[in-house]
Amino acid sequence: MSGIDEKQIHGMLYTKLTDVIGRWQADILESYLKSEDIDVVLFQDTMSHVTTTPVFAEVQVYVPTASIKRARELLKQFNDTGDEGQE
Repeated sequence: MSGIDEKQIHGMLYTKLTDVIGRWQADILESYLKSEDIDVVLFQDTMSHVTTTPVFAEVQVYVPTASIKRARELLKQFNDTGDEGQE
């Protein structure tokens, strides 16, 4: 994430949607939400690289507060689709 820290995110009109494990998973979710016209900001604590392999580091996904309800619906669909592939 370029030049935005967690304190700035909380000061903006963004709300945390979810936490995901792994930047790759965050990137997929970000692409999905953006395809539905929802802006996304990803926040990954740089200290997580010290204690965790970056592939498995926690990433926080933020969306505009005005879009949080729609984003939660899309997240549910996104997660349900992923669960179906495991059956």
